[in-house]
Amino acid sequence: MIPRSPARARIKIKGTVQGVGFRPYVFRLARALGLRGFVRNDGGGVTIEIEGGNIEFFKEKLVFGMPAGARIDEFHMRSVPPGPETGFRIVSSASEENCTRIGPDVATCPECLADLFDPQSRFYLYPFTTCASCGPRFTITGALPFDRRRTAMDSFEMCDACAGEYADPDNRRFHAQTLACAVCGPRLSVGTPEIAKTISDGGIVALKGIGGFHLICDAHRSETIARLRQQKIREAKPFAVMVANANALSCIAFPTEQETRLVAHPAAPIVLMRSKPGLAPEIAPGLARIGVFLAYAPVHHLLFYCLAAVAKNKEAVRALVVTSANLPGEPLIHENDLARHCLADIADLIVTHDRPIVTPVDDSVMAIVGGAPAFLRRARGFVPEPIDLGDEGPSVIAFGAHKKTTIAVTRGREAFISQHIGDLDGPEARRRHRETARHLLGLLDIKPEAAACDLHPDFPSTRHAEESRLPLLRVQHHAAHIAAVAAEYRLEGPLPGVVLDGYGYGDDGGAWGGELMLVSGVGWRRIGHLAPLPLPGGDRAAREIWRMGLAVAAISGRLDDAILRRLAGDISLARAVVRLSLEPGTMQTTSLGRLFDAAAAILGLRLEQTEEAQAAMELEDLTSAPSVLPDGYRLDGGTLDFLPLLAHLLDARPGVAEGADLFHGTVAAGLAEWITRNGRSLGVKSIALAGGCMANRILVEELCRRLSADGWTPLLSRQAPANDGGLSLGQALLARRAVISGILPAGR
Repeated sequence: MIPRSPARARIKIKGTVQGVGFRPYVFRLARALGLRGFVRNDGGGVTIEIEGGNIEFFKEKLVFGMPAGARIDEFHMRSVPPGPETGFRIVSSASEENCTRIGPDVATCPECLADLFDPQSRFYLYPFTTCASCGPRFTITGALPFDRRRTAMDSFEMCDACAGEYADPDNRRFHAQTLACAVCGPRLSVGTPEIAKTISDGGIVALKGIGGFHLICDAHRSETIARLRQQKIREAKPFAVMVANANALSCIAFPTEQETRLVAHPAAPIVLMRSKPGLAPEIAPGLARIGVFLAYAPVHHLLFYCLAAVAKNKEAVRALVVTSANLPGEPLIHENDLARHCLADIADLIVTHDRPIVTPVDDSVMAIVGGAPAFLRRARGFVPEPIDLGDEGPSVIAFGAHKKTTIAVTRGREAFISQHIGDLDGPEARRRHRETARHLLGLLDIKPEAAACDLHPDFPSTRHAEESRLPLLRVQHHAAHIAAVAAEYRLEGPLPGVVLDGYGYGDDGGAWGGELMLVSGVGWRRIGHLAPLPLPGGDRAAREIWRMGLAVAAISGRLDDAILRRLAGDISLARAVVRLSLEPGTMQTTSLGRLFDAAAAILGLRLEQTEEAQAAMELEDLTSAPSVLPDGYRLDGGTLDFLPLLAHLLDARPGVAEGADLFHGTVAAGLAEWITRNGRSLGVKSIALAGGCMANRILVEELCRRLSADGWTPLLSRQAPANDGGLSLGQALLARRAVISGILPAGR
């Protein structure tokens, strides 16, 4: 017998159901089915009361036809007494315990894009056109539930036309909290035709967008991009390139099918893809791939429209360099006054608007790695979407490490990773780190019971964690990387992992970076590591990478004047570095990142680098057919030694491309054998692959292929960055486990 639907039901939904057009959708569905009741936002998500028909049918239609940006995590329904309504309505938000969340910012939808260029639309050429399905969300929200009065739109009172659409159930802007037009909404300080003319004439524009200011110029003008690099003090780090739409991708790049799908995602991330000749080489010096993204805000679409208009008899600008506006070592600029003060010497034109940015957010960066999308930077369009941890647990906060820093907080079964904050070198970055922690906790109404941080005692993030006065778990850097993978895959048992990166503070105080470890419960154990190399000069060796080449030459016994001149030029300086390399007290490193640097120096690719992983990225781009050097590595218990490979590169002096092939293939083969030999006794066949080196698609694909053939299941980060941007997630998982197990006392 089919159970009868209740006369009236109360439905409580948790998930991403605010700021995505969910209430208007419920309203239209209920009205179409002739039902009575109401829908409202509340602290827990959305509450619906419904009566007057087949409630089960309503429930089915509700779940399977909801807006694209919505996500239901919990759905509870129970019978309640009949209500007084004669129709269905949207009612004011209720104040309850805040268990909901806000959706991320969404790129302009096709309907709003059509309005933007429709002369008959009242949104014609209006650079802040949005609807219930698109536009800013996280970046303008100060508190939840998501209502206009709690956002940066609060000061913009709707005109009669906007108010009419807001109240019209048949309009897609029904209850759109960001609704505004040229009569009542935000305004740019400078019109888009003037912006386009400045760019077309070879100028640089600082433009306030959704999450902060961008610096923008013509992607074909070498002299302008060189000036931008000089003014921004950014010698070689690649710039991103924006095009108007997916059809324009083929003008500047060779995107794969996966890359084309990813770049068109509603989050509009920057996606790495192989570039075509024609763009200024200064965009990504020495690299074959560039970061490309599509216009995602109305002002971007208008800018390309105006660039075509000002071109007249010359070719229109079809691609723009679009890069975050920040000073060296400092976070993204998002305030008008600060932009005018800090960017005046960089930009020829500074364009502001009068809608505040509550939460500054950089653009997300992604790549296809190991056959699927992977984050290099998780920010706009994805934050603050949570990661499901699989079960309920205490609330904790994790403060990340030092580079590519993020903050993570947990609530119930969810983990929320903050937007990318960046490196904590400068005072403004450290201030942003504290502000992000406060804002995330306040927005999600979380009162953490414990905290987690990196093991390094001197990181600013460690000091910030200590200032929280919460019970504190100090997590070894590489253990946190493995725990982040465990969190994403909801793994409870012991998990081995190989973590390959540039630097992490070891349990012994050493510089680790090529680690085979086992994470179990709250603890971690080092199973093996790469053979240590001297790090002559400490941190200087990561910049002056010829030092790593000399260190290899010194310990392999391959020292002659020719090698000294080739790697250092100055014989006396080279001999001093060699002596330092051989001294017993010289710092050692197990880092795979430094191994890449040594190979790049030995092969003559470059002797210095100004950006992190610059040499490694160039080696990756030069690799086309990885090959294996017989006896190119040695295994001694848990130690993997690639000195034979590096010594061969010193002796044979192959071409750079041949050497890059040999390096990648041999490293992947050695890593796979190392993992298999040392992992057989663990009784686990899944292996986490983490650390910044896992952004190297050649290394990942070779390593995964070999591990799979040996019966392993490689686990790569997909919802958080494999680099240090995902560390806070792993820290949070281990702190959560520590509270549950009683190892860490809960406190407030």
